[in-house]
Amino acid sequence: MRKISLFVLTLAAQCCFGQKNVRFADSIRSAYHIPELSYAVVGAESTLEIAATGNHSAALPDGATLDDRFHIGSNTKAMTAFIIAKYVEKGKLNWNTRFFSLFPEWEKASKPEYRHITLQQLLSHRAGIQPFQGENDPPIPGFKGTKQERRRQFGQFVLGLAPATADSHQPFVYSNAGYTLATLMLEKATGKSWEQLVEKVFNKDLRLDVKFSWPENQKRKDTWGHSYENGQLIPIPSTAGYSLDFTEPAGDLNMTLKNYVKFIQLNLQGLAGQDNYLKAATYRFIHEGVDNYAMGWFNIHENGNVLSVHSGTGAFTYFTIAHIDRIGNKAYIIFANSFNDDTQQGVRVLMRKLKERYRS
Repeated sequence: MRKISLFVLTLAAQCCFGQKNVRFADSIRSAYHIPELSYAVVGAESTLEIAATGNHSAALPDGATLDDRFHIGSNTKAMTAFIIAKYVEKGKLNWNTRFFSLFPEWEKASKPEYRHITLQQLLSHRAGIQPFQGENDPPIPGFKGTKQERRRQFGQFVLGLAPATADSHQPFVYSNAGYTLATLMLEKATGKSWEQLVEKVFNKDLRLDVKFSWPENQKRKDTWGHSYENGQLIPIPSTAGYSLDFTEPAGDLNMTLKNYVKFIQLNLQGLAGQDNYLKAATYRFIHEGVDNYAMGWFNIHENGNVLSVHSGTGAFTYFTIAHIDRIGNKAYIIFANSFNDDTQQGVRVLMRKLKERYRS
């Protein structure tokens, strides 16, 4: 009887603790003018807390739910690296595979500085590839064909550009186009498109219900991303024109927070030494194999903790962020459907508070 009472008291305390966090998160959402703000704190085997607050759109009364989908922007990079890691394990590729060993016919027309670039260098942004982040990009020709064919044409175009040079603040040049080149290597080695491999790995094998581009919000009730113009949040319908200019593998997936949690838990389990869809050694390499930025994850040191961190924004309309505490074996995830200075500040405040409450 005493054990049952203790369990009930513990459960009640956890519920009260969670309710306080939800109220705090919703107050942050309101104070920083974020239409919908969802978050989760998870361990390798359990979800410690998860909640959805706010509304699908600043212009609609639809309440937030945990079945809502968010565009995850550049957090897609970790998922593309995850797929590639699976096929490295299968022997289709090696981290040190040279790009031109798979595309020898492209080498003559490419800049000589790229001659020895490898899969690992592309995924860790060490290949000197131009960023293609939407600002000051070189004009892109009007490529034709399927998405896969246009990616190939874009890859040839990128390799004809002068290399980017890292500045003194960091030893790499963050490049969306580098992830397109890494994806071309994957597609050549497997004979399948990136889209087919996303379906195979994340939907068929792992059942994470991953979809492409913005969440559908015209045929069903779901999140709207919000741009920021003249001091106002502008809801963006999923039918609005949107293109990542052939860098979709770097940042163009959407999914629910609940399913993103499952993806992060696979990483937590692997970092704790457990084999699952990938081997534990592979997870270690993905997260720690290269300093500063490994395979889809930044390496951050914070107050004695070692973190794997990434954030993403879908054309400055959504904001998602994940922090994996590799020492404490916990992860903190926040999804928002807006992106501006207010959104970023509100998310930082909530992230800091969640870490304070869950770090022992």
